[in-house]
Amino acid sequence: MAAKVVAIIPARYNSQRFNGKVLYPIAGMPLLYHIWKSISSSKSLNQLLITTDDKRIKNAAESFGADVLMSSSRHKTGSDRVAEISEKVSGDIFINFQADNFGIKPPFINNLVANFLRDKSEKYATVVKKIKNDNLLFNPNCVKTVLDQKDYALWFSRFPIPYLNSFKGKTRNSQHNFWEHIGIYLFRKSGLRKYAAWKRSDTEKAESLEQLRILENGGRIKAYKTTANIISIDNKNDLRRIKI
Repeated sequence: MAAKVVAIIPARYNSQRFNGKVLYPIAGMPLLYHIWKSISSSKSLNQLLITTDDKRIKNAAESFGADVLMSSSRHKTGSDRVAEISEKVSGDIFINFQADNFGIKPPFINNLVANFLRDKSEKYATVVKKIKNDNLLFNPNCVKTVLDQKDYALWFSRFPIPYLNSFKGKTRNSQHNFWEHIGIYLFRKSGLRKYAAWKRSDTEKAESLEQLRILENGGRIKAYKTTANIISIDNKNDLRRIKI
């Protein structure tokens, strides 16, 4: 029997850097619509849901045709919200797509799902891409990832890692391959249940990076490399980078 793949977009209204951004109008429609529309075109997904604890988001999402399930307001991370929904719907693989990641295309999703289906032993996976300039490297909104030789994540941080002890060039990215974390998480059902059962650690809270919970509890996260132009909308200035 083929694995059922469920994609979930956790969406919250209150955002520290850009409040209400998922409902911010772009070309006459909310940002959330554009994320949902692009993901919904993938034939690799068996089901696509939006989950939120805010009725404004629920009403907006249902108005453009999305399936919405309400979730608790107690959640501190999108993956905890996804974990709650995973107990309400059937599925083998759950993908957490961030509601502010613009530029996700069906071919990218299809490749991502194919990789995770092939890597049957993996419980967790995510996406990374090369950092091409030092401005992005030193931007705390750009999460940096250190990989081992088999492309498993060793650590994530908003701080540039690793530190270049003998930096001599004009740009740091010309001296070392730095990797940006793209906020997409793939879970097998058993891995997602474990994730939800683990408590938030001090490091996760300090960095505000939910994926650290997996590493701190001995889990491994496979990192799939991409060159896709996926833009995280963290503030209004980021809107200038997108094209409709």
